[in-house]
Amino acid sequence: MPEEAPHRKPAARRASPVVDGIVRAERLFQIALILPVSVVVGWLLGAGLDKWLHQVWISMVGLVLGAVAGFIEVFRVVQKNED
Repeated sequence: MPEEAPHRKPAARRASPVVDGIVRAERLFQIALILPVSVVVGWLLGAGLDKWLHQVWISMVGLVLGAVAGFIEVFRVVQKNED
């Protein structure tokens, strides 16, 4: 009986320099937007809870939690794309 050929992974295609540049720009754009968006979302959620619960301090907590979440996500993205 003939032996079966071992399963080979298909060779990875090498992207063109233009596509490579676009992918790198997208990564940088993503990193640049993660932190400010997460801070604004945390602040808005906190402000909504402030209004709903008639408090004045929750928006500051939301701001801090949004900043922490943003930094964590920035570190994750950078660590994932570090190659």
